[in-house]
Amino acid sequence: MPDTVSQFDAALAMCRDLFEKKLKDYGASWRIMRPQSLTDQIYIKANRIRSLETKKEAKIDEGILPEFIGIVNYGVIALIQLELGYADTEDLTAEEAMSAYDRHVSSAKELMLAKNHDYDEAWRLMRVQSYTDIILQKIFRTKQIEDNQGHTLVSEGVDANYQDMINYAVFAIIKLTE
Repeated sequence: MPDTVSQFDAALAMCRDLFEKKLKDYGASWRIMRPQSLTDQIYIKANRIRSLETKKEAKIDEGILPEFIGIVNYGVIALIQLELGYADTEDLTAEEAMSAYDRHVSSAKELMLAKNHDYDEAWRLMRVQSYTDIILQKIFRTKQIEDNQGHTLVSEGVDANYQDMINYAVFAIIKLTE
């Protein structure tokens, strides 16, 4: 059986590498984004994946793998924004942004390991299309919680949904690169 931790780390390394390169290109310009805008950005990516899975044809020469990487990175950005609040200017250095990135990825990985233990790696038997649908469901849950100003009666909060989106996107990256 493949080693989940090694595969997870390899997938996250791909995401981190792109995040770091974009940070060099653009700086932490994403600091101005409110969490709701990040939820919508993740929706755009997940919706494109579902569209490509359904249509089986792309007019833009980019596959679904980069979109899953984008979901991971925007999910991490959303967690950073929840932690720090959004800013009116780019107020993080590259080092601070990477440190926050690594901290939130580590937290998401810990959650994955705990759930993976309890669910006996059920994700390995799932289809990539199911990850897409679950991510979309998590997005709609997040939007509802955002519309309720973050209040829930019995459900996990927005942060837990972002972590789940990250983890399902990483599972998709693993499956697509096996």
